[in-house]
Amino acid sequence: MKKIISFVLCAVMVCTSAALFAGCGSGSGSGSSENKGEVNVYNWGDYVANGMDGLKDVVAEFEKETGIKVNYTTYDTNEELYNMLKNSNAEYDVIVPSEYMVTKLKSEDMLMEINFDNIPNYKYINERFKKLPCDPEGKYTVCYDWGVTAMIYDKTKVDKKPTSWEALWDPKLKGQILMINNSRDAMGIAMQLCGINPSNFTKEDVDKAAAKLREQKPLVKKYVMDQVFTEMEGSQAAIAPYYAGDISVIMDNNENLDYAFPESGSNLFYDAFCIPKTCKNKENAEAFINFMHKPEIAAENCKYLLYGTPNDGALEYLDEDIKNSELTFPSDEYVNKCYTFSDVDPEVYAYMQEQFLKIQSTN
Repeated sequence: MKKIISFVLCAVMVCTSAALFAGCGSGSGSGSSENKGEVNVYNWGDYVANGMDGLKDVVAEFEKETGIKVNYTTYDTNEELYNMLKNSNAEYDVIVPSEYMVTKLKSEDMLMEINFDNIPNYKYINERFKKLPCDPEGKYTVCYDWGVTAMIYDKTKVDKKPTSWEALWDPKLKGQILMINNSRDAMGIAMQLCGINPSNFTKEDVDKAAAKLREQKPLVKKYVMDQVFTEMEGSQAAIAPYYAGDISVIMDNNENLDYAFPESGSNLFYDAFCIPKTCKNKENAEAFINFMHKPEIAAENCKYLLYGTPNDGALEYLDEDIKNSELTFPSDEYVNKCYTFSDVDPEVYAYMQEQFLKIQSTN
């Protein structure tokens, strides 16, 4: 669900992170004369403004302002995050799970309650993104960003603007359709077309969605995640489902590309700052979360990711083209038609992944 990251940058970040955890945690923040400890942040790759594109390096700014050293490591999936918390001795202070993973972590008593007295910038969070469905009492989460899934298509290959996910089953586009390589998203699209609510489902629902995806398989060029960037930017495919903020980035690099939202709605996703029970630096964790919601900092992250920010105070720092972008800020009317993922029974989830892999491996 995240912005593309280059192999080189990944390698640099991994090496840097390893060095940090090996013994750099006690260093003072850049520009700070006083060491105020550290905070161990575990986040999606390439998921904060990092000094590129003329924007601030927000982690460096936090260190400079607070004197707190950030040990920053990254993951690629919610499941990788979960496995690291569950099966390793790593002591993370701040994590950024998606909605269904928040539910799972909370149900397994893996999260700490946040002291909102230490997060005065919470006042800037829009009411829609407080007390999220995964955290109805609002004790464990501070929403970081949000978005929806949509379709990106090549106007030279697709006759008219799509209005439904059914466009991904168009036989005229055989061999030019990309499908998202994520079982939850792919099955969710198929479930919508089958009249099933993808928020929660049974094995029988998975079977119906799997049958729909098997119908699509002969039409699919490949299943993709970050490869969607090169495929669509290079006009190598006709259509793909992907995350709306990323679609903005892709469209900037090919004038023949456009986007479409399924009229029936799509997946509304959000990621939230949480504090896991592995936390050893809770006040520093809360300081980091609070800093990320300074309006000007939240705006920098929004400009970089082009995902929606829940921070109303950030809006005054955004250009009109971002504020008015339907891809970054879908309308309330559209968002109200969308569904969010929730945690499902582990056996059902494993069955879904198993069926999705079988579909992909079938000739």
